[in-house]
Amino acid sequence: MKLVDVCAFYAPKGGGVRTYIDRKLKAGAALGHEVVVIAPGLHDRVEERGPGARIVWLKSTVFPLDFNYRYFSDVPALYAALDREAPDLVEASSPWRSASIIAEWPGSAPRALIMHADPLSAYAYRWLDPVARRDTINGLFDRYWRHLRKLDGAYDMIVSASPGLSARLTAGGLTRVVTNPMGVDPGVFSPALRDPALRRRLLALCELPDDATLLLGVGRFAPEKRWPMLIDAVTAAGTRNPVGLVLVGHGRDHKTIERRIGGNPHIRVLAPITNRGELAQVMASADALLHGCEAETFCMVAAEARASGLPLIVPDDGGAADQARACGGWIYKSADPAAAAAAIGEYCVGREAGVAGPVTHIPPPRTMDDHFRDLFCAYQRLITPDARAA
Repeated sequence: MKLVDVCAFYAPKGGGVRTYIDRKLKAGAALGHEVVVIAPGLHDRVEERGPGARIVWLKSTVFPLDFNYRYFSDVPALYAALDREAPDLVEASSPWRSASIIAEWPGSAPRALIMHADPLSAYAYRWLDPVARRDTINGLFDRYWRHLRKLDGAYDMIVSASPGLSARLTAGGLTRVVTNPMGVDPGVFSPALRDPALRRRLLALCELPDDATLLLGVGRFAPEKRWPMLIDAVTAAGTRNPVGLVLVGHGRDHKTIERRIGGNPHIRVLAPITNRGELAQVMASADALLHGCEAETFCMVAAEARASGLPLIVPDDGGAADQARACGGWIYKSADPAAAAAAIGEYCVGREAGVAGPVTHIPPPRTMDDHFRDLFCAYQRLITPDARAA
C-alpha cells in the first residue's frame, strides 16, 4: 500500500504531530508499506527517510499566528504533488483548510482524516465554558460542526485517538468515526530509567530537599496548555506541602510563564529536551506528571508518563482524562486552579504516606506500532474493492 499523508502541522520545530509522523514513517516501512508525507516548507525539496519513507516539502507561506508553522498556500502545487505520487490512500492530518482541500482533490483514492486537533476544546470551550452551557456553545459554533459533517461525507474514515473525542464527534452528527488510540514509542520510556541522583538535582534546582514532591510538566508553551493556571496551583499547594514543578518545553508563551512564576524558587523552566532518551530519563525520575490541557485528542505526554511509571494529575476532560481514568490518576475540574491545587495536595499527602507515587512494575502500554498496525489494516480494508463496495 502507498499512503500519502498531507500534514499541515508537520514542521521542523513541531511537537506531538511531528513525533507521530516520524514514527509512522518507520512503522509503515517495517510493515512493508510506502509512506510519503507532504508538508508545507520553506522550499520545494524531498527528504528521504529510508526505504519506503520520505517527506515532500512544498514551498509555502508562514502561518501568521505561529511562525513555527506554514500552510499550503499553493493548492495547484499540492494537487500536482498528489497526482505525481498516485497514492492508494490519502490522509489529511488537520480538520482545517487542508482537510477541505484534500476533500476536493479530484483523485480517486479513498481518504482518511486524522483528528490531531480538537479546535472546539482548544478554543471555543476554553473561552466560553465559564459563561455558557456546552449545547449553547455548540450552537454558536454550528458552522464548524457543519464543516465537520461535510468532511464526514467526503472522507471514508475519521480517525479519533480517544473515546471522549469520538463520543463528541458522533454526538455532533459524524457517522464515520473510528477510535484508534495512539501509544508510546516502543523501547523509549520505562520506570527502569528512574535516576535518584537526577531527581535530587532537579529538586535542588527547585531549592527543595529530597523528601519534597517533584512534579513534571511537559509540552508546548501555548495558551491551551494552561501553564499559568498550573503555576498558581503548585504555588497554592506549596503552602501546605513541599512541592516543586519542573517545566520542559518551548513556545510563544515562554515569557508569560516566566512572569507568572515570578520569584517562586520552587518552579523552574528547563531548556527544551529534544533527545527522546534524555526526556525519558527526566520523566521517569519525577514523582508525577502535572497537566492542564483539557483539549488533548490523545495526550501523548500522559501516555509517555504512564509508560515511565508516573501517576497523572490532569483535568477531567479530553485525552489526558482518558489516560488518567485508565490508570487511577488524580483528576480535577478543568480550568479550576483551586481544584488543581487540591488534587496536587491530595497526591502529595498520599505520596508522603507511601500510598501514592511512581510505579516500578506496570503492564506494557500500547505502543505506536500497535496503533499503526491497526490503522494500516483499516486502510487495507478501505482500498480493497469488495470493502469499498460494501
